[in-house]
Amino acid sequence: MFSNSALRRLIVPLFLEQLLVAAVGMADVFMVGFAGEEAVSGVSLVNAFNTVFINLFMALASGGAVVISQYIGKGDSDNAGRAASQLLTSSVVFSAAVSVVVLIFQGQLMRLMFGRVEEGVMEACLTYLRISAYSYPALAVYNAGAALYRSIGKTSTTMYLSVAANVINLAGNYIGVFILRAGVAGVAWPTFISRLFSALVITVLCFVGRKPVKYWSRWLLRLDGGMEKMILRIAVPNGVESGVFQLVKVALSSVAALFGTYQIAANGVAQSIWSMAALVGVSMGPAFITVIGQCMGAGDPDQAQLYFKKLTRLTVIASLIWNAVIFALTPLLMTFYTIEEGTKELTIWLVLVHNVFNAFAYPFADPLGKGLRATGDVKFTTWISLFTTVGVRLVFSYVLGVTLEMGVNGIAYAMCLDWLVRGIIFWIRFKSGKWRNLKVLQAAEGK
Repeated sequence: MFSNSALRRLIVPLFLEQLLVAAVGMADVFMVGFAGEEAVSGVSLVNAFNTVFINLFMALASGGAVVISQYIGKGDSDNAGRAASQLLTSSVVFSAAVSVVVLIFQGQLMRLMFGRVEEGVMEACLTYLRISAYSYPALAVYNAGAALYRSIGKTSTTMYLSVAANVINLAGNYIGVFILRAGVAGVAWPTFISRLFSALVITVLCFVGRKPVKYWSRWLLRLDGGMEKMILRIAVPNGVESGVFQLVKVALSSVAALFGTYQIAANGVAQSIWSMAALVGVSMGPAFITVIGQCMGAGDPDQAQLYFKKLTRLTVIASLIWNAVIFALTPLLMTFYTIEEGTKELTIWLVLVHNVFNAFAYPFADPLGKGLRATGDVKFTTWISLFTTVGVRLVFSYVLGVTLEMGVNGIAYAMCLDWLVRGIIFWIRFKSGKWRNLKVLQAAEGK
């Protein structure tokens, strides 16, 4: 179903898009720094809060992508368009509801989470949160459209759109910070504008052009219970998993704060480098969903098994090369930070540990897991992910980091152990073949 050239056209734009987003994100943080300490603090605090909703919108889009991909594999473009249209409708309704709630309770939410910050920082938080909440529907709408385009394999479209949106964001930040001197609003409004631009363009593209799947207006103004149930059957567990993961991250940040200044600094620098090192694994997740979803929709689990192995092998090889490159560049990347020699040595060790396991364990823990979800094996993968996130990563972070006094090294080891345990379980699940007889499309077709 997918030739080598087709896989290359699918995967390369996904990777370049993620690389661009990471690079521009670093430049964005650098530019925000010129808006003042209060702006930096407000943006960083609210971004952590926004991540919860961003992940929920992405979980909803992932559920839609699985359904769309399976219908495409089945050759049913009408129902694929119906699923895509219902994904857009549910994304608008859900994101609008979230925006309204956040706007109504913005003050209470910020004081509940960050009540001890200085008044100037709180004002920055409220300004950035309010403008961010305006952009939630645009972000959700873009994710819905991107899910459609990735499901049909046209990932170059989302890549080019990401380029344009990030250029708008950077240019807007420059104008807002250096020309208008608008402080936190000067970095918030460009984000809103770039998200609105992306949402409008991707939505128009999903309505027009010669594509096997597109939006249908007759399915946009009503909720199709069977189709929504099928999408949510995949999206809700993904959302729960993402929410728990974010809570664990917050808890681990509190644990890391116990270990002293130089360890906290090393952990922070290492995490910024980890985000670059993880790009291959992050990029391969949507590829697994598209390819495996289409194979299963076509009723060909043998083909799906073939591509499971092929994509996993490709992910491991590409991750190994990319993680080696990032580790080789780590000394250069650290020149952008003013840190002590001991902190640099700890950072290099943390990056080495992360990159080794990111190359050999993460491909089985995450991209392979997304492939299993694309077959409909949602409950098992979700429960295993929750177990390893809480029962392995969180518990062993405390045991290794605090009880055995390994500090941030203990947290890093627990993270790698999480990937290793999850990856082994997912590989055993794949080899068992229990996913071969699952039927994602039954709910809608039985209506």
